[in-house]
Amino acid sequence: MRAVGYQQSLPIDQDAALIDVDLPRPGPGPRDLLVEIKAVSLNPVDTKVRMRAQPEPGGVKVLGFDAAGIVRGVGKDVSLFREGDEVFYAGAITRQGTNAEFHVVDERLVGAKPKSISFEEAAALPLTTLTAWETLFDRLEINRPVKGAANAILIVGGAGGVGSIAIQLARQLTDLTVIATASRPDTQAWCRELGAHHVIDHSKSLAAQVEALGIGAPAFIFSITHTETHFVEIAKTIAPQGRFALIDDPTAPLDISLLKGKSVSIHWESMFTRSTFQTADMERQHEILNEASRLVDAGTIKTTLAEVIGPIDAAHLKRAHAFIESGRARGKIVLSGF
Repeated sequence: MRAVGYQQSLPIDQDAALIDVDLPRPGPGPRDLLVEIKAVSLNPVDTKVRMRAQPEPGGVKVLGFDAAGIVRGVGKDVSLFREGDEVFYAGAITRQGTNAEFHVVDERLVGAKPKSISFEEAAALPLTTLTAWETLFDRLEINRPVKGAANAILIVGGAGGVGSIAIQLARQLTDLTVIATASRPDTQAWCRELGAHHVIDHSKSLAAQVEALGIGAPAFIFSITHTETHFVEIAKTIAPQGRFALIDDPTAPLDISLLKGKSVSIHWESMFTRSTFQTADMERQHEILNEASRLVDAGTIKTTLAEVIGPIDAAHLKRAHAFIESGRARGKIVLSGF
């Protein structure tokens, strides 16, 4: 089968950073689905893994997490899906990725693709939806109020993939006041379009801008990117006994003692925790994706696809990696077919 991978970690401007390869078609394990890949999308984790994870000597590592496709085979213990089902999912970081014609994935990580949208639109959703959902509802527990705090959430980095979903989920599924940050006119407009009540500029003081809104200190803050840059302002902004979550990998140490005086709890989310450690609640991701699919079909939330740039091959994936690494992405970049 055709696939795209790499044999050594290289900067994306190098010819061999990603290469077209031919690999054997994988076979499903007991609880696996064999999926014919129709579309994939890119996330920052793709670029991070490319630079950090070395393939086995002489081997090829295939990247890719987000995917939408059709089930073409099932393992002997599969009970949630059958051949012919249309699905979407984000996969596991411990296995070969989705940048291939066929892919195997544990059924507990897979949801039924929304019927009302294309494979390309569906492929934009899984990883960011799972990350946002788990952060908001499983980690921050935003439906459990913080007494005395403003019933509000500040989403730092609202225009990217995760922020684009988090804004929609918080706005549509809760009564929280949603404050998002974005620094450019186009990304600020995007956040408003997705449902943010207020949009502030993260290149300026977060605390001063939130205070100027006159709603009080927010109960919840969700930091998606550049947490080390904004952490001091986050500590000033959040309400006493508030809850703070982050998903990025800060490039400098965070002085978490800044949160002690307010008794702020810290929640670090990784969407791959459940699959990596085979947690007892691993099927939660199947449930989340099925609920997200229902919300899409009901028109409650929408895909965050920004652009389909071409087929799944090394040239187009290199272009997508470079754009992700530029930090200029708004919404999701998708590749379609081989």
